[in-house]
Amino acid sequence: MNASRLSLFVFLFALATTLTGCDAIAGIFKAGAYTGMIAVFIVVALLFFIVNKMRGPRS
Repeated sequence: MNASRLSLFVFLFALATTLTGCDAIAGIFKAGAYTGMIAVFIVVALLFFIVNKMRGPRS
């Protein structure tokens, strides 16, 4: 396992242990329902973009 992959695992572990899903969602919707919907849309669009980039060009 190289250093970059190890640092990624450490970062993801730290993120998973410090920010629980319920706290994140509560913080988003405390700002307002429309803000929460926009934030969720942005996250879904970003995930869609990343997955498409990982798949590569389609033939």
